Amino acid sequence: LFKNDPNLAEKYGADKVMEWRRSLHGRPPPMEKDHEYYLPPPAPLTESLADCQTRVMGCFEDTIAPALFDEEGLPIPPDDRTIIVVAHANTIRSLIAYFDEVPEDQVSQIYVPNSVPILYRFERSTRKPVSTKLQSSHGGSHARWMISSENHQIVRDAVSTGGMLTRALFDAMDVTQDKALCRAEIEAGVRELMKDAEHETQSDCVVIGLAKKLARELGENETITLQEFERRTALAYEGLQCNESDFANEEPFP
Repeated sequence: LFKNDPNLAEKYGADKVMEWRRSLHGRPPPMEKDHEYYLPPPAPLTESLADCQTRVMGCFEDTIAPALFDEEGLPIPPDDRTIIVVAHANTIRSLIAYFDEVPEDQVSQIYVPNSVPILYRFERSTRKPVSTKLQSSHGGSHARWMISSENHQIVRDAVSTGGMLTRALFDAMDVTQDKALCRAEIEAGVRELMKDAEHETQSDCVVIGLAKKLARELGENETITLQEFERRTALAYEGLQCNESDFANEEPFP
């Protein structure tokens, strides 16, 4: 089952599924041995965000922090270094929870925009974030969310024919895995997008706007293939209004 499969909510309850997806300690049921992705120990059969955080912080202390603060002989001195971490959203959420010291009851409010850089500045001697905490959905955050007109160009490219975003959207909404989308599936996908986009990033607004427009225009009993989905997405994007003045080079991470 996929995370947005309605059968999950029917079987376990919507609140329980949301706890697994958003809380710090919620764990879904463990994977069975006949699951296609099963791996024997030490691979985990299930894990919470806290479990993920333990592994991620181990990687940070063993690999990322030394490269950022300590490693000698590199062209850029430690005080001027930038390390880029590219990872799954849960990995980034666990780092944010640690760096911002997010209370457990606020962890569910940590949202990570796709493909938009999030900047943390550190003091080398303390290895702690130094940027002033700004208000965010999960309390105060040292992070800065970097969005610009260039980010929006990436979205424009991603929703073009053959773009990564349209394929990802199609696959996520195709819960029946029949390689076709009906109106109900798109509407259900919009509801999931809106749950995960309460931080209102510009990229998310564009995606949600596109999906809503497609749902409105699709007939009650009509289905569309990926090729038609890509064509309609590209046309829908052209109808969305967005000016470069809507963006700032650096804004508080929501």
